[in-house]
Amino acid sequence: MRIFVSGATGVIGRRAVPWLVAAGHSVTAVARDETGRARLTKVGARCVDVDLFDRQALERAVDGHDVLVNLATHIPHAMWRMIFRSAWRENDRIRTLGVRNLVDAAYTTGVRRIIQESFAPIYPDRGDDWIDESTPLEPTEYNATVLDAEAAVSRVAEHGRIGVILRFAGFYGPDAIQVRSYIQALRLGWAPLPGGPHPFISSVSHDDAAHAVVAALDVPSGAYNVADDEPVRRAVFFGTLAHELGLDVPQFLPDWTTRLFGVVGETMARSLRISNARLREATSWRPLYPSVREGWPAMLDQLRSGVSGPAPQTFVPPPQEPTPGVHG
Repeated sequence: MRIFVSGATGVIGRRAVPWLVAAGHSVTAVARDETGRARLTKVGARCVDVDLFDRQALERAVDGHDVLVNLATHIPHAMWRMIFRSAWRENDRIRTLGVRNLVDAAYTTGVRRIIQESFAPIYPDRGDDWIDESTPLEPTEYNATVLDAEAAVSRVAEHGRIGVILRFAGFYGPDAIQVRSYIQALRLGWAPLPGGPHPFISSVSHDDAAHAVVAALDVPSGAYNVADDEPVRRAVFFGTLAHELGLDVPQFLPDWTTRLFGVVGETMARSLRISNARLREATSWRPLYPSVREGWPAMLDQLRSGVSGPAPQTFVPPPQEPTPGVHG
């Protein structure tokens, strides 16, 4: 298939593109800087420099492709900036105008399938209960535009195309800025996120998230949670990482501190026990790391060896035969 990937130089895109190429697809990757272009060209992608806010240029770039994968985001580059609403404005613009332009360009040029990144932590706090794709979404002010992006892609399915939404759980990997903040806080003896030790955290490694993008080439329209097999309580999430670092069990911030983080803190403090069952049933995707119990040691090994991209030991997904009645 001919696949167009925006957000190709991000932490998920730069993993997914080489695996798409290795699976036999012809990939056009959006790369707006020389370093990104060089990396993606080396793995066999054709690179283009196109602005998501230039509708006509997007139509020219997307024309002739079968699939459009949008992984473009603009996440604040420091954890402390995330509490400020202004730090999310460009991300909001991408999820509203940018996604709308991509969807319009795809529809105009005959693209049959659109795969859109989304954000699983917009689910509500459900305590110890499992969360699946039927659970109503409850975004806060800073991430409400996730609904705009999802709605734009859902409309594609209403017009005979295939619209796939991947709701990614919290990312971790050797190139994740939040992980470095976690490690710094743990060295000071503290768990870095608001909320006590008992709520659940659902996460997914960068590598497993990228594999899910490849798997999404053969699923029906709809939303799919991309998360580890085993969500863990915060005590395990941070306690396991502290143990792997040779540190003491961390203390947790008191509940009243959640308010200091604003609406971002409210989202971070939610208990999210997210099920990946729908994606597992629809595809052969299985996370390489079932939980952070396995993922943290592997990630730290990568950090210690200087790896900042895809884990060398991860598999390259082979070309798969489409599932009858599913392939678009």
